[in-house]
Amino acid sequence: MPDEGLPISYEVLERDTPVYSSDGTTVGRVARVRADLDADIFDGIEIDTNAGARFVLADQVAAIHERGVDLTVAQDAVASLPPCEPIPPSYHVDPAEHRSLLQRIGERLGGRGGWKRSS
Repeated sequence: MPDEGLPISYEVLERDTPVYSSDGTTVGRVARVRADLDADIFDGIEIDTNAGARFVLADQVAAIHERGVDLTVAQDAVASLPPCEPIPPSYHVDPAEHRSLLQRIGERLGGRGGWKRSS
């Protein structure tokens, strides 16, 4: 195996980083990291392999380095990893928009809301 560099966090793992099986064979390259950064939860990585895109669960990732990712999965088992599922969209509330909506509702209920009384 080549020098993979220092251990790093999944948060800075770069696309196209080589991925190595448990027996030291190159089995693919990192396509995407799946994680919830706000909750600091690492779900796993999507890798591009000769068998197509595959998803590697976090507990199947032995180590992450600057220039390589080591798996606990043997080379012959990589093709049987699950294919990557599309990532569902996520939504969040923008507090500034939410607050202004509540302010507008309150203004309308309170009789203001940009309307002016004519006489």
